[in-house]
Amino acid sequence: MSSDTSHPILSPTVMDRALGAFFGVAIGDALGATVEFMTAREIAGQYKVHNQIVGGGWLGIKAGRVTDDTEMALALGAALIESGGWDLCTIGNHFVKWMRSLPIDIGNTCRRGIRRFLLDGTVAAPPCDADGGNGAAMRNVATVLATLQSDEILIQRTVEQAHLTHNHPQSDAGTVALARMTRELILHGEEAHCNQIAADLVKAHPAFRFKPWPGNSSGYIVDTVQTVFDGFFNTGSFEECVVRVVNRGGDADTTGAIAGQLAGALYGFMSIPNRWLKKIDPKVTAAIHSQVPQLLALSDQAF
Repeated sequence: MSSDTSHPILSPTVMDRALGAFFGVAIGDALGATVEFMTAREIAGQYKVHNQIVGGGWLGIKAGRVTDDTEMALALGAALIESGGWDLCTIGNHFVKWMRSLPIDIGNTCRRGIRRFLLDGTVAAPPCDADGGNGAAMRNVATVLATLQSDEILIQRTVEQAHLTHNHPQSDAGTVALARMTRELILHGEEAHCNQIAADLVKAHPAFRFKPWPGNSSGYIVDTVQTVFDGFFNTGSFEECVVRVVNRGGDADTTGAIAGQLAGALYGFMSIPNRWLKKIDPKVTAAIHSQVPQLLALSDQAF
């Protein structure tokens, strides 16, 4: 493994964007959890603009606590680090360990997929029309960081980790597009690449068309991607992007997490407001700081 900090994967710029992407997940998750399942009108009535990490919400969480979005991302990251690369059984085992920890929230499709793996050891759910949720996309940032060396490998592994719980063509397409955008942003920091990836997604799957924003922010992968794209492409800072997305309501912890991932990858860790970073659970902060360089080192090994 190279220790040359001039290497593109270990450069300070890439490190800043990678940290931004992973912390963006946690920030968007913690901010959005407060207003999850509320409507935009309800949020405006209660907060005017929801832009502080204050906890509460339907889960009654402490300010700065994250939910399943960040927890599954960290479980995936821990699995990649433990296996030294890519092993679906190790990922499945870490998901099982997470589920057994009695998380504060877990989606039905994720729970069903993890239970299936626990019972029969299979690493791919059967195709299911009901599995078009956003659970595979919300946790995938670790895959991106560990596969920066190859778009092809990123796509393959993104689909493989998705299929542990979600085997649905729209889930695959949306999760892959978000992963590829995150990779391009971390490596190059240019939004233009993302415009093309989004355009390609809409061309291949017209249901994802997001201009104008269709107005739904549910846990359905199409609604999630449309809401995230609307926020990402129409704002000019990390804070503006995440605030715009979570104030749409709906599945706000997950739309916020994914928007934070993209915005963090574009604007970098240093762009994240310190008032938000200080609120995040210190154990989560420590875990992200530990995982990010180790995940980048997995990418570095392949160059």
